[in-house]
Amino acid sequence: MITAVIGTGFIGGTLGRAFARAGHPTVFGSRHPGTDGVAADSGATTATVVDAVASADTVVLAVPAGAVEDLLTVHGAALTGKLVVDAANTVTGPVAHHADLVRRLAPGARYARAFNTLGGENLADPVFDGVPADLFYSAPEGDRAALDDLITAVGLRPVHLGDGQQDTVDGVLRLWFALAMTQGRGRHLAFRTLTR
Repeated sequence: MITAVIGTGFIGGTLGRAFARAGHPTVFGSRHPGTDGVAADSGATTATVVDAVASADTVVLAVPAGAVEDLLTVHGAALTGKLVVDAANTVTGPVAHHADLVRRLAPGARYARAFNTLGGENLADPVFDGVPADLFYSAPEGDRAALDDLITAVGLRPVHLGDGQQDTVDGVLRLWFALAMTQGRGRHLAFRTLTR
């Protein structure tokens, strides 16, 4: 399974390098693949967005939220049959996720919501006092194993909330913002589910 990470900023770079270092074939989709050093020494490769999408089974959207619609408009047809993992947050809109855009502009794709509920610092350093933080996500049942592998590759513990639960996942995002920002607890904050 090849994973394409579209977006080479802090979030995309952190995720893609973690995937590659864990042994997942990973390609970054970049506007400047010849000069983009995002892959560093991770073992990932860098290609044009067109080539990255074409080569992948899973495509992680790690671009700024304002770029998601244009990206899907251009590449929506090429996403047919692929798993699209939405990691972008529209924090000023009525919803943070892009499920409706994916459904409209890439109707042949499967949709998952993940990697959006923690500050990027916690994706880069996900262990708190020896315990990995939870990452809550939504995905079709048939894609759980793929998402669990990618989440584990980052060093987080996957917690599947079901298919079509992007609003529930985004509730975790709102909780993170309330605690980290509004309550002033800082960005190095994450969650862990406790059970008996």
